[in-house]
Amino acid sequence: GVSVEDQRRADTSAELATFPYVDGTLLRRRIRIPEFDAKTRALLLDLARHDWSGVSPATFGSRLQSMLEAKVRRTEGAHYTTEANILKVIGPLFLIDLKAELADIIARRTGRDEELAKFRDKLTRLTFFDPACGCGNFLVIAYREVRRLELDALKAQYGDQPIDAAALAHVTVDQFYGIEYHEFPARIAEVAMWVMDHIANNEINEAFGIDYARIPLKDSAHILLGDALEADWSALLPPQQCSYILSSPPFLGAKYQTKIQREQVRRIAGHGGSGTALDYAAAWFIKAGQYATGITPPSFQERESGGGGSPRAPRPADAPHPNPSPEGEGHNKPNHRIRIGFVASSAICQGKQAAQLWPILFNRFSLEIAFAHRTFSWSSEARGKAHVHAVIVGLTHRDHGPEEKRLFSYTDIESDPVESRHEALTAYLFDAREVANRHLVVNRASQSLSNAPRICAGTKPVDGGYYIFDAAERASFLAAEPKAAKALRPYLDDNELINGEGRWILHVADLSPSEQQQMPKVMERVSAVRQFRATRASKLAKQLADTPTAYHVTNVPSSPYLVLPEVCSERHEYVPIGWIEPPTIPGNKLLVILDAELWHFAILTSRQHMAWLEHVGGRMESRFEYSPGMVYNTFPLPDATPPQREKIEALAQAVLDARAEHPDSSLAELYDADTMPANLRSAHAALDIAVDKLYRSAPFASDRDRVEHLFGRYEALVSPNERKQAVRMAEG
Repeated sequence: GVSVEDQRRADTSAELATFPYVDGTLLRRRIRIPEFDAKTRALLLDLARHDWSGVSPATFGSRLQSMLEAKVRRTEGAHYTTEANILKVIGPLFLIDLKAELADIIARRTGRDEELAKFRDKLTRLTFFDPACGCGNFLVIAYREVRRLELDALKAQYGDQPIDAAALAHVTVDQFYGIEYHEFPARIAEVAMWVMDHIANNEINEAFGIDYARIPLKDSAHILLGDALEADWSALLPPQQCSYILSSPPFLGAKYQTKIQREQVRRIAGHGGSGTALDYAAAWFIKAGQYATGITPPSFQERESGGGGSPRAPRPADAPHPNPSPEGEGHNKPNHRIRIGFVASSAICQGKQAAQLWPILFNRFSLEIAFAHRTFSWSSEARGKAHVHAVIVGLTHRDHGPEEKRLFSYTDIESDPVESRHEALTAYLFDAREVANRHLVVNRASQSLSNAPRICAGTKPVDGGYYIFDAAERASFLAAEPKAAKALRPYLDDNELINGEGRWILHVADLSPSEQQQMPKVMERVSAVRQFRATRASKLAKQLADTPTAYHVTNVPSSPYLVLPEVCSERHEYVPIGWIEPPTIPGNKLLVILDAELWHFAILTSRQHMAWLEHVGGRMESRFEYSPGMVYNTFPLPDATPPQREKIEALAQAVLDARAEHPDSSLAELYDADTMPANLRSAHAALDIAVDKLYRSAPFASDRDRVEHLFGRYEALVSPNERKQAVRMAEG
C-alpha cells in the first residue's frame, strides 16, 4: 500500500477503487503473495464466506499455542490464558474500579456530562503493559473492556443520537505495550489488537447508527520482540507513563529451567551464585518491582551481609534502600502508582519460594498485595486437559495501596471464587490479622521450633536396584540362595506405604563376612553394586564403590517408628502417616520420626497440621510436598495438660483402630476423598475437634482460619518480643 489515496495507480479498476486504504503499520513491509491452486483458492473463499463476528481475537493465541509441540511448551513455559482467567486479573486490577466510577458518574444529577467527558479523557491517558504478552490475549481483552467503558460513557452522554466518533472516541491500541520472545506471536498480537479495534468500532456504529472506521491503520500496539528478562522495560514504556502491568509469565519450575534461565532468575533476584527454588515467573515479579521503583538488585556481598532488603535480614518498612535509582533519571524515573497483576503457579506463595521471593517484594520494593485469587484450577486449551494450580496476585506500592485488600477464595479449585476484604494479606494469601508483621514468611528450620522429635530421611541404597526385590524376584533369589533369607528385610518406600505393595531389601550387614562368602548369589549382587557405583559420574558414588555392602544413607530402626511420604496426592484429606515396626527398613522417599509417640501421630494427622502443609508447604506439580525444614520443624505444636494429652492419644488410637477394620484397603484407598470409610472419617473428625481446642476454644471455620491462627503462633516462636509487643498494643 501507499500512504495517500490519491497516489493510487491511474489504471486501478473501479471495482478495486471502491476498497478503502488500510495501509499504515500493517503493510509496512512487502509480502510476496503465494501461488494459489484450485484447492487453496477454494479454502480461501470458504474462509471469506465464514461469519467471523463471533470469533474473539483472543482465540488466536489458543490456536497458536495448540500448534506448539509439548516439548517446546515445557521448555519455554508457553501457555494460553483463557478469557475467564484474564478477567480475574483485570477485574480487581482496574476494571471493577473503573466500572464503579462510571456508575457513580452516571448516577449524578448535576454536572454529569462534564464528568463523563473527564472520565473518557482519563481512559485515553491509561497505559497497559504485558511483559510476557505471547499472542496478546491480555492486551486484547483489556483493550476490549476499556473501549466498552468508553462506549458506555458515550451512550450515557449522547443517548442514541449520531455522534462524530472520530472526534469523541479516543481510546486507541497505541496505549498498549508488550514484550514477546518469538516473532510470530508478536505479530499475531499486533493483528489481534487491530481486529479488536475494528470490533470496538463496529460496536460504536451499532450503538449510534453511524459508519465509523479507523483506516488507514496509523496506530498500533507497541510489541517489543525480545527477551523480557534482558530487555529494558523503561525504553519501551517509561515507568512514569505506565498505569498497569498485567501478564501471565512462563510457568517453569526451577527443575525445568535451562541453565541460562536459572542464571537469569538468580541475577534478577540478587542471589548471586547461590541456588534458587524460584519459578521462572518470579523473575517477572521482581523485574516489575524494579521497573516501578527504580531499585536495583543488591550485590551478592550485600545479600550475604544482610543488606539490601535481603530475605535473611528484612529492612524496616520506612528504611531507605541502599541502591535506589536517582529521582528523575530519564526514562527510568520510578512510578509508585503503577499497579501490577500477574498469574503464576501457586508455588510462589508456598514453601521455599515464598521465603525467597516475598521478602524481596515486601522489603526491597515496598510492595503490598492489593488483591489476590487463592489457588484455583488454571486450565489451558493449549495444554489439552492439563491443569495447573495457579494464583493471581495484584501488587501496589505500599504508599498507594487500597485501604481494603480483596481476596478471592475457592471452596475447591474448580469452584467459583468468593470475595472477602482485608486490611492486609500475607505472602501465603490469607489474612494477616493474627501477626504483628504482615511481611513474615516461614523460613526453613534445621530443628523443630516446638521441640518435636527429630525427623530424618530413610535409607538410601544407591545400589542400581540390585539390593531391592519385589515378591517374584525375592522368591527366585531365595530358591537359588535360601540362606540369604535372614538378610532380606521388608523394604518400605512411599509407594509401599501408600499403595500397600511389598518389596524387600538385601541388608548385607545382617551377614558376617564368612556368611557372605558362602552365598555366591549375594556376592554377585555385592559385585554388581560395586560396579554400578564405580561407573557413576558423581564423585560420591565412586567413593561408595569402596564399601559396596553399605548403603549411602543407613536408617535401620530397632524400635517402632513413624513415617510420612515426602510427596502424596492432593486427593488425600490427611497425609498418609504410618506406624512401622522392625525389621522393616524405611526407604529414602519416606521421612522417619524415630522417637515419636502416639501424641505426635495425633497432631501430625490432624487438620491443624494439614492446614499448615497445604498453605505453607510446597507442591510437586499439584501434589503435597512434605519438607522437614519448611513444614515439620516450623509447625507450632500445641501445649496440653496430662488429661488433655491422654484424651488426644485415645482419639489417635481410635483412628488407628478404624484403619485396622479395613485390612484389605491401602492408605491410598483409605484416605482418598471419595473412598474414605465412614468410621475412619468419623474418627478423624473427633480427633480434629479435640486438637483444635488445644489451640483455642473458639471453633475454626476452615483450614484457612486454622493456618491464620498457626501463623500467629509461628511468629511467637521466631519473633517472641515483637509478638508480645503487638499483643500488648492490641490489648490497649
